[in-house]
Amino acid sequence: MMRSIRMLVALTLLFAANAFAQQAASSAAGPQSANIYEVAKEQVERQQTQPGNNAPVWREVKSGNSHYTSLPGREAGVLIQMGGNEWRHLRPSIYSVGGGVIAAVLVLLMAFYAVRGPVKLHDKPTGKYIRRFSDVERIAHWSMGLSFVILAISGLILTFGKYLLLPIVGYSVFAAIASIAKNLHNFVGPIFSVSLPVFIVIYIRDNFPAASDLRWLKQLGGLLTPKGEHVPAGRYNAGEKVYFWLMVCAVCVVLVISGLVLDFPNFEQTRGQMQLANTIHLIAGMVGIAMACFHIYLGTIGHKGAYEAMRHGYVDETWAKEHHNLWYEDVKAGRAREKFADPQDEVPEAVKTASQGS
Repeated sequence: MMRSIRMLVALTLLFAANAFAQQAASSAAGPQSANIYEVAKEQVERQQTQPGNNAPVWREVKSGNSHYTSLPGREAGVLIQMGGNEWRHLRPSIYSVGGGVIAAVLVLLMAFYAVRGPVKLHDKPTGKYIRRFSDVERIAHWSMGLSFVILAISGLILTFGKYLLLPIVGYSVFAAIASIAKNLHNFVGPIFSVSLPVFIVIYIRDNFPAASDLRWLKQLGGLLTPKGEHVPAGRYNAGEKVYFWLMVCAVCVVLVISGLVLDFPNFEQTRGQMQLANTIHLIAGMVGIAMACFHIYLGTIGHKGAYEAMRHGYVDETWAKEHHNLWYEDVKAGRAREKFADPQDEVPEAVKTASQGS
C-alpha cells in the first residue's frame, strides 16, 4: 500500500515537472523559463537515481517564484510565499510585548487610584451650569468611543482568547465567543471608520497647541503635585490635545487604514501586503488600547464630573473654573461658543449629584 502511494506521488510530481517543462518550452525564452526547465529536468533525473526524492521540485516551490497557472490573479502562480514563516513567528512576540504593556498600564492605574483616589473639586459647586458639549459633539464622541471599545474587546479576544479563555471555558464555548468577536470586529470596524473622521472634523478646532500648554506639560497638569493643583488650561488641556493628535489622528487613522486593507482583500493585495497590514494593525491596536485605558480612567473614576460632562453635556461653574479656567473666563466674557445654562434649561440630576459629590 505504501509503495503504491509513493509511486502515485512520484508520478504526480513527474507530471508536474513535465508540465513545467512544457510551459517553459512554449513561452518565450528567458531566465525564469530556463530555470523552470532546469528544475523539471533535475527532478526527472533525480527520480531515476533516488525514487521518492522530490527535493528539486519543493525547492522551487518554496522559492517564491511565480510559475504557470490557468487561474488569473496576483500571486496565483506562487504556491508558497516567501516571508510567511517570518510573519508567523513574529506575531507571538507582538502578543507578549503588547499584552505586557496593557497589563502594566492597568496595574499602574489601579495603583495610582489606590494612592491618590479621584480628583475632586476644592471649592463648593455654585449650582450654575455651563453647556460644555453640544449634542453633536457628544454623539460624535460616543459613536467613535463605543465602537473603539467594541473593537478593542473583540480584538483582545481574537488575539489572546486561545491562551486565556480557552483553558477556562473549553472549546465549544470559546468557539461561540470567538465567532461573535470576529463578526463584531468585522462589522463594527466600518462604523468606526466613518465615525472617526467625523470626530476629527468636529473636535480639531479646539485642539491646536496654545501658549499655556507648555506650562501644563511641565507640571503634568498638577497631577503629581502634593495638593493636586490644576494648571491653567483652555477648553482642552495639553494632555487632552496630545491624546487627540497621537491617539485619534495617528493611531486610530493607522488602525482604520490597515483594518480596511484586511477587511477587503478583493483589491488584489498580495499575501505580503496583507501580512504587513496585519502586523501594523496588531501593533497599533495594542498601543491604542493602552492609551485608551488612560483616557477611560481620567474620564470616569479619575476625575469627578468628567463622565457626566460628556454624558449629559453640562458642568458646574466651579468644575469649569478649576479644571479649565481659561475656557471658563472666555465663557464668562462671552468669547466662547459655550454659554451658561439658562434657568429654564433642564440640567440632568446626575450632573447635579456629581457636582455635589465632588
